[in-house]
Amino acid sequence: MMARDDAPGTVAQISPSTKAVGFWSAVLATVFSITYDVGQLAEWLGLLGSRGGPESASTPAGLVVLLTPSLLLGSSFLLLTVAIHQLATPGRKIWSHAAVAFATAYTVLISINYFVQLTLVAPRIVHGRVQGIEAFLFVPFDSFLYAVDILGYSFMSVATLFAARIFTGGGLHRTARWFLTANGLLLPFIALQMYFHPLIWVASLWAVTFPGSTWTLAVLFRRTTAVTASG
Repeated sequence: MMARDDAPGTVAQISPSTKAVGFWSAVLATVFSITYDVGQLAEWLGLLGSRGGPESASTPAGLVVLLTPSLLLGSSFLLLTVAIHQLATPGRKIWSHAAVAFATAYTVLISINYFVQLTLVAPRIVHGRVQGIEAFLFVPFDSFLYAVDILGYSFMSVATLFAARIFTGGGLHRTARWFLTANGLLLPFIALQMYFHPLIWVASLWAVTFPGSTWTLAVLFRRTTAVTASG
């Protein structure tokens, strides 16, 4: 007898390749997010050459330390949401498909932003040649690309809210649902920082909710049974 699509704890049968992609993308997303968290803490403490605190612009070294794992995080999170879509039962694929859509928007926005910072802006800052690229400087709360950045992470929050909808059971499903939902609920604190800067302190809970989500998903994919299709 087949389980109902919305039965507690039900997930679709997945292939070994989906299981592998889901597990490793979740592991990498966890590693990249924690690496960023450590770098951001060092930045705020003034250990990377800036004046410290969330309102100080990063040095070129700070940009490399912070944005390299952030750039890699975008692709790993997108692959993870694609794997989650495969994990969803037919009755819940609308939610996982929406998660993929918003994760794609997030990945495109932050990847353009961080690639520009690492390949154009940081080298020009090192050589003191910032004339003509002022619009592309990454200044917290006061620049075009900072606004693009928080829009991207707002889309990530929406993606995790949708992804949470496919996990309906207890155990790891409940833990994944809670972490994903908690990350999604950071949306207003991320999106509205330009208007009220102290919101960043609530938004910084991302350092717990996001890696908590991805590590739980890594364990969940690891424990999910893969089915090899017979010819």
